[in-house]
Amino acid sequence: MTKDHVALGLDFGTTNTVVAAADGAGGSHLIDFAGEAATGAVFRSALCFWEDERGWNGIASEGGPWAIEEYLQSPLDSRFIQSFKSVAASPLFERALIFNKPFRFEDMGRLLLQKLVAHAGGQLADRPARVVVGRPVEYAGARADAALARNRYDLMLKEFGAEIHYVYEPLGAAHSYATRLTEPATILVADFGGGTTDFSIVRVAEPGAARRCVPLASAGVGIAGDRFDQRIVTQLVLPLLGKGGQYRSMGKLLEIPGGYFSDVADWSRLAMMRNRRTLEELRRLQRDALDPAALGRMIALIENEQGFPLYDAVGRVKRALSDAEVAPFRFDGGGVTIETEVRRDAFEGWIANDLHRIEAAMDAALAKAALPAAAIDRVFLTGGSSLIPAIRAMFRRLFGEARIATGGELTSIAHGLALIGAEDDLTPWTA
Repeated sequence: MTKDHVALGLDFGTTNTVVAAADGAGGSHLIDFAGEAATGAVFRSALCFWEDERGWNGIASEGGPWAIEEYLQSPLDSRFIQSFKSVAASPLFERALIFNKPFRFEDMGRLLLQKLVAHAGGQLADRPARVVVGRPVEYAGARADAALARNRYDLMLKEFGAEIHYVYEPLGAAHSYATRLTEPATILVADFGGGTTDFSIVRVAEPGAARRCVPLASAGVGIAGDRFDQRIVTQLVLPLLGKGGQYRSMGKLLEIPGGYFSDVADWSRLAMMRNRRTLEELRRLQRDALDPAALGRMIALIENEQGFPLYDAVGRVKRALSDAEVAPFRFDGGGVTIETEVRRDAFEGWIANDLHRIEAAMDAALAKAALPAAAIDRVFLTGGSSLIPAIRAMFRRLFGEARIATGGELTSIAHGLALIGAEDDLTPWTA
């Protein structure tokens, strides 16, 4: 942290983490990462672990794009974890066992930040005095506990910065977008992350005003990119792995328990399925299944650590459907091959209920601000899923194309958080 950095903005995302530094003169810049595996300013929110007597407690690790690189070199001898932010508020999650060593959420979070600092080429060598951290308006997961998430975040971040502040993620994006405006406006920001979709409404004053941005209301829902991926897995992949199938038990035909398929459809749980107990249970079911080959494919995926390649293929087809009406889906790994086509209208049908809930969250933000849609001058869409045509169509229907703006889908939040951190009084922004 150099002396001209007055604050850091940390966008710790479900899929990616981005850091920006404010310079105290009204500007901010992204922290780029160094090395062959680097992907600019975007640091994948992922960790890879492998057994090594030189590592902590006999386990070595890597983070970000380097975690992907390590995993691909030796998938059977490593454990790959991503999207762990999705369990931040879950009282059901206590720890993940990795090579029989327990890792709590805050342990994984601290480790990710340590790797991020190590790959920042000295730009984060000094502990920053002030860090503004983005948080979702509503956390993902059933029975989400915001107080539990805050406690876990505090433990995760206690060594990262001397002074930690939390701000709703879409407010960060709003602050970033406000720098592009040359006249007063009331703006709606929609942030489509990996785990949550969040909305904030902000009144922006003219440039040079003593207080440029005034937050009016925020709302959110625990549905976003990861949920859309789950829909694709559920519709395309799980039927080939035995979902809906039956097995014989004491002369009766019973349906194969759905919990296994729920785990496959949730990346945070799929990574934990490669354990003796789960695999033994699946093999017992396979012996009595009417379609043993289907469960054999599930076992092969788990045993051969094919979770990352599977979800990578899902992500590719989802992104392809943003540009094409029909896209090929191909997965080939661990002895399992899936080749098919996905139509955009089919995908939109799979996520239709999710889109209704997202629209309801936006309506809630407007209601809290006591504003009709007609009172919104500009709509700023950010986050990777904002590129999905069905989502764009929803905003065009409600606001019209002329009011919609995009840009900086992966970096705008971090920029805005850093700019907020440079203000004297953070009280209006903190959550």
